[in-house]
Amino acid sequence: MSPNETLNEDRLTRLEELTFFQEERLKSLDAALTAQQRQIDKLEKDFADASSVIRLLREKLGDQPENTLPPHSMPERW
Repeated sequence: MSPNETLNEDRLTRLEELTFFQEERLKSLDAALTAQQRQIDKLEKDFADASSVIRLLREKLGDQPENTLPPHSMPERW
């Protein structure tokens, strides 16, 4: 085997190793990105649910007369 062939084989082996490790990194990054997207989706759903509850509470509070006393301030009835 000539020195040039050995050099080419070494280069090819090194390129194959680099490709393998890059593929492993890509798989790892893809898994992390997928997990983060699931987390973002859950947070967006939780936020939408909380916003709906707040909207409903505001609507209920808006239906009350403005001069209504809170329950703890109401005079006692004997």
